[in-house]
Amino acid sequence: MTPRPFALSIYAAALGLLEPVAGALLRRRAARGKEDPARLNERLGRPARPRPPGPLVWLHAVSVGESVSLLPLVQALRTRRPDLTLLVTSGTRTSADLLARRLPDGVIHQYAPIDTPGAAARFLDHWKPHAGLLVESELWPNLILAAKARGVKLALLSARITDRSARGWARARKAAKAVLGAFDLVLVQEAASEARLKFLGARIGPRLNLKLVGERLPVDGDELQRLKALIGPRKVILAASTHPGEEIIAAHAFEWADLGDALLIVAPRHPERGAAVAELLTQEGLRTVRRSRGGDPGPEVQAYVADTLGELGLFFQLADVVVMGGAFKPGIGGHNPLEPARFGAPILTGPEAFNAAEVYAEMFAEAAAIEAADAETLARHLRGLIGEPRIARRFGEAALAYAERQGEALEVALARLTPLLPA
Repeated sequence: MTPRPFALSIYAAALGLLEPVAGALLRRRAARGKEDPARLNERLGRPARPRPPGPLVWLHAVSVGESVSLLPLVQALRTRRPDLTLLVTSGTRTSADLLARRLPDGVIHQYAPIDTPGAAARFLDHWKPHAGLLVESELWPNLILAAKARGVKLALLSARITDRSARGWARARKAAKAVLGAFDLVLVQEAASEARLKFLGARIGPRLNLKLVGERLPVDGDELQRLKALIGPRKVILAASTHPGEEIIAAHAFEWADLGDALLIVAPRHPERGAAVAELLTQEGLRTVRRSRGGDPGPEVQAYVADTLGELGLFFQLADVVVMGGAFKPGIGGHNPLEPARFGAPILTGPEAFNAAEVYAEMFAEAAAIEAADAETLARHLRGLIGEPRIARRFGEAALAYAERQGEALEVALARLTPLLPA
């Protein structure tokens, strides 16, 4: 076996020294709500459940967005290779909650092990995966190199790396090349990541952005009808996946647009912010209720805080216009516009959607989305889309058509993955 570069040897040694206190550190995180206290052993590479017999493929995504993007691939593998046991790992409580609801029957979920040598080894020795399919930017050196040493076929799918991360890895080029060279297949999201990963030594295959190939988010039909009856003929503006500082922009735009009796729904990216978001909207003079507290969007309600998990599809279905958060403040990078596009919704976004820059550029060119630089511009576009339903409908139809074309990339990816899967 090729010796590890010096930087990776130091990294492994340092993480090894942390191993004796890893349990205490995880318990401290659990006390802050950052870990599931009942499943800390999984994070230490000690699963509670046995490994089923037969071939097993391991898929990994770190958080909610990446986990959602894995679902079409999980379903495709489940359909085409029912002989495989599928193990899905993720790193956050919110992703675990989502996957518990949406993974097909028979697919196993576990928390990913921390990247200490011992935890990685215990995880791999227990599950013995034949292939490992990692999503986006999950480059944990000890886990990846230990898997490669055991003969696991590895793929990095929908790969993405920021300029900052790439510059960090560039300071240890041999380490980067060793980690990226462990992958038998790397399929990148977009051109910028492709260039950075090539520079760091990855062997690049065709493009794949899993976030562009999914199905519509689930919608509870009975709850949809109940909310429609409460809302009545009012127009609905949805500010989706918002971050701190964006709710005030959405509120100002909503007020300045002067949309009559329209309803503003705000779905914060992190539902635990619901109380703070409701307080802000109330301070802005909007009559506000929270869904998590049993509030309903009756006629007297102007702002409805959708601070629950796993219901975003419901609100996309209700919306006349969707304002996608994550792009009105620097540093976040925007969120997946294909989620509302699959519902045929007209989409507005801010100027900081660098994580989906190529996708948005294509959608702007096809009149499938609109960029708004600030609250004033956002208000003007809201007024225009609500005031001109035919224009809004054309934008929504263009968004849906764009989303429907993206499914072809999954077929290409499956063809490239087939040689890595157990026979």
